[in-house]
Amino acid sequence: MSKTKIVTIERHILEQQKNHPSATGTFTGLLYDMALSAKIIARETTRAGLVGILGASDDHNVYGERQQKLDIFADQTIFRINDHTGRLCAMASEEHEDIIAIPPHFDTGKYVLLYDPLDGSSNIDVNVSIGTIFAVHRKISGSAHGTAQDILQPGRRLAAAGYVIYGSSTMMVYSAGNGVHGFTLDPSVGEFLLSHENIRIPPTAMYYSANAGNEKYWTKGMQKYSRWLQGMDEDRKPLGHRYIGSLVSDFHRNLLRGGVFFYPGDMQDPSMPFGKMRLMFEAQAMAFLAEQAGGYASDGVGNILDLQPYSLHQRVPIIVGNRDLVEKAEAYIREYDHDWIEAYSPFRHKQPTF
Repeated sequence: MSKTKIVTIERHILEQQKNHPSATGTFTGLLYDMALSAKIIARETTRAGLVGILGASDDHNVYGERQQKLDIFADQTIFRINDHTGRLCAMASEEHEDIIAIPPHFDTGKYVLLYDPLDGSSNIDVNVSIGTIFAVHRKISGSAHGTAQDILQPGRRLAAAGYVIYGSSTMMVYSAGNGVHGFTLDPSVGEFLLSHENIRIPPTAMYYSANAGNEKYWTKGMQKYSRWLQGMDEDRKPLGHRYIGSLVSDFHRNLLRGGVFFYPGDMQDPSMPFGKMRLMFEAQAMAFLAEQAGGYASDGVGNILDLQPYSLHQRVPIIVGNRDLVEKAEAYIREYDHDWIEAYSPFRHKQPTF
């Protein structure tokens, strides 16, 4: 944290706005609204067991997963803070099957918001860190209300992305294309204060993060890559293995300490043969942040930011972290996984129907 001044997230966003003389303040307000959402969600996550929110609801989301009560609260909070501001033309959430329209009695704006309201929610009942992921695209269609064309844009076009991690402290990390900055919530004053300015992934990695319980289902290339990370096939120092099972938590640790997170493609589940991570609600945002911090995110074949989405709930493999580690994984896949690449290619290049 700066030793010469206290910088709130609002002050930081406004100072960043000065770099864009034509800015109207709309985008600035949108980012601050996400910070407000994070404060409200953080208030509930820290006392979930006390107020009866902890536990599963009777509903299921679009993936057939049983929704946690706190999932629903987080989803509704983000929607209600953003539905009436006139900044958005549409929203999309991991918890909803279709695009979320702005209510007709409110004005619409020139941005779209995508969000995973509570990543890692299966960890809620065991008091493990969870998070919120968000991404912002600019509206590109001529429609007053957001359309699939506005939502299904490559990550390369993102205006901003970020996440909030609810752990021993609550921290919001975001980028609007000018570096990655982290803010820690001071609960005594209710403000996010700048604590990590211009975050860069350390060049020397410390950790790798993956669900090793699924290793037998991985492709040969990813199995070889895992052994390489462990220093099994050559005389090299192994990386430490750390896996929480919450993308936000695993990504955050590797962002600050150096490392790689991967959830690779396999062919064990016909319903999602080439990956688990949601492109629009998880992978795009993390790929954007990684690149802004000097890292890289790949689906095993190429840059995730260059993928043209074809479905709101499209899933992809992900390898994200230090650039050299991600590129090493790509090299193993190119060498050993020709059949997988050939099978994945039609999905990777599938085009949307607007």
